[in-house]
Amino acid sequence: MKLTALFCGILSATLLLSCNTKTEKTAPDFLSNDRDTSVNPANDFFQYANGGWIKNNAIPASESGWGVGTLVQNDIYDRLKAINEKAVKESAAEGTISQKIGDFWQSGMDSAAAEKQGLDPLKADLADIQNMANAQDLMKEVARLHKKSINMLFVYGIGQDDKNSEQIAYQVWQGGLGMPDRDYYFNTDEKTVNVQKAYRKYLAQTFRQLGDDSLLAMANADKVYQLETRLAKACRKLADLRDPYKNYHKMDMAGLQKMSPVINWPVYLADVGIQKLDSVIVGQPEFFAALDKEITTAPLADWKNYLRFNLVRRSSAYLDSRTFLNNFAYTQTINGSAEPRPRWKRVLDAEESAIGEALGQLFVKEYFNEKAKERYNTMVENIRSAYKERIQKLDWMSDSTKQKAQEKLGKISKKVGYPEKWKDFSALKIDKGPFVLNMQRAKEWWFNYNINKLGKPVDRTEWSMTPQTYNAYYNPSNNEIVLPAGIFAVPGMKDAELDDAFVYGYAGASTIGHEITHGFDDQGRQYDAAGNLKNWWQDADAKQFSERAKKIIRQFNEFIPVDTLHVNGDATQGENIADLGGLLLGIDAFKKTEQYKKGEKINGLTPMQRYFLGYAFGWLYVERKELLAMQLKTDVHAPSKERVNGPMANIPEFYEAFGVKKGDKMFREDSLRVKIW
Repeated sequence: MKLTALFCGILSATLLLSCNTKTEKTAPDFLSNDRDTSVNPANDFFQYANGGWIKNNAIPASESGWGVGTLVQNDIYDRLKAINEKAVKESAAEGTISQKIGDFWQSGMDSAAAEKQGLDPLKADLADIQNMANAQDLMKEVARLHKKSINMLFVYGIGQDDKNSEQIAYQVWQGGLGMPDRDYYFNTDEKTVNVQKAYRKYLAQTFRQLGDDSLLAMANADKVYQLETRLAKACRKLADLRDPYKNYHKMDMAGLQKMSPVINWPVYLADVGIQKLDSVIVGQPEFFAALDKEITTAPLADWKNYLRFNLVRRSSAYLDSRTFLNNFAYTQTINGSAEPRPRWKRVLDAEESAIGEALGQLFVKEYFNEKAKERYNTMVENIRSAYKERIQKLDWMSDSTKQKAQEKLGKISKKVGYPEKWKDFSALKIDKGPFVLNMQRAKEWWFNYNINKLGKPVDRTEWSMTPQTYNAYYNPSNNEIVLPAGIFAVPGMKDAELDDAFVYGYAGASTIGHEITHGFDDQGRQYDAAGNLKNWWQDADAKQFSERAKKIIRQFNEFIPVDTLHVNGDATQGENIADLGGLLLGIDAFKKTEQYKKGEKINGLTPMQRYFLGYAFGWLYVERKELLAMQLKTDVHAPSKERVNGPMANIPEFYEAFGVKKGDKMFREDSLRVKIW
């Protein structure tokens, strides 16, 4: 999966990349222009491939990172803005998609109304919190806020049962923290301490805004911080969340109640709209035992303050400037942004989460070409064929496991571009009133939409991303890859202008091959062809896989992207395996194209060199140190530079394409290279 909010740059829309019969092509070419040729590609390929662009494109003050993904996202923003402005002018009939989009846009962009309203739209919610009298009232209020997707105490969701992909299950997970991860409450490095200080300040500012005097605000801030710290202590670390078996605990209602007896689960579930439930899947039982204890022992006043603060924090993006900027000042210490993004982009982000698929219906009509869809459908099958051949040639896997792997590979379904069936938003009320209330109604619509899946057949046609999303995913329960139209976009370029070498690196390796390989990474390999968490491996083969994966863990543990902070090789191993697998599959598939067979150079670059440059272009992204530090603590993806240099050091074709030899920084002895898929 691509990281959200990645990449950017300025590329001429007139650049053309087409085949011709000459031995050398010398047309303008962004792959050539983006390079820093003062860098030896065998020492730092990321910098060689992208350094020229990086030198000429500083990170804007409003952004925490900048690269090709942010350029693509800006193109998408411009298109979505045009759709919204058109919807406003249409004065569409009540209940239509255009009406909802137009009214949402006007509501979100009405900053004058937001300033006048302040926290007034939250008065009813705040009054309900203040009226709580006991632990039972606490859980009833939490249920009411959960229905509006104002998350606190714990994470909840509706999804396929990992061990029975034909059933939809109610699932609960550790959570309830105001900082990004449990380690933020305990680490003592300078950057983390700065985040802790900023978070404490934000807590106090919010309580002052809610009417507490300065001394009371500080006291309440400290009590909430200590409450969250106790919850954080009960949370598992990032790497410990990767094992699907250890984070799967299916319980009947009696078992759930025994695990956390203070939480009246039948009442809570009824309050959120779930009337009948036989079982629940719990991720981390020890967290809920600790939460149960806190509900009993922490003063009710502390819980009221916890809920008051989280209500404001979770709503801050949709309220007045004071509320928004208090939150922004805290998040600056995490992502390093010097100033907020323009309001219109923030409104589009909110609209994406509220009615993004409705927006997508209009987006694909105007911006996604059927010819492009056909190209990437074909590429999926070419890469699937390459994987089939690789599995058959593996020298470390037994025939019986190979047979199961081939079965799973063959059954991976693909979704490319956009859904065939759109969701019906007719029951969702959107008007020109307070922005935050539109968001609450939209989130409650989504909550009810998901709750209504319980007890019904799994809809395997459903998408979990909108067509305009610059991202992609593999869903193990459906054994599917989902590739939205947005993920294939190249800034300033039309798809027809892109040569196969570039496309097989940029989209074939970093997206299609990457997502398919997720079906066979350390987590994905534990699900069978039907999408069930079920061991289909011979013991000796599973041991071989784990031993080979240890090499990639060790390799990435060596990287120090910022200050003294290392990449977490354990936590990132799935993404790193998928990156390496995607590159290898892309190479095999690309070798069967006419461009590779002809071997013609473009601006002095061979087809295979362009392939690797295309992959590196997909990860052209630079981040502020604050964001890098946060990513290393909380993300299962390594930073972009390591996602380029890390896997390439294991690939023979890379050594050949760029003359990598012993003594070069990216050289690894053959015995130390990772060889999984």
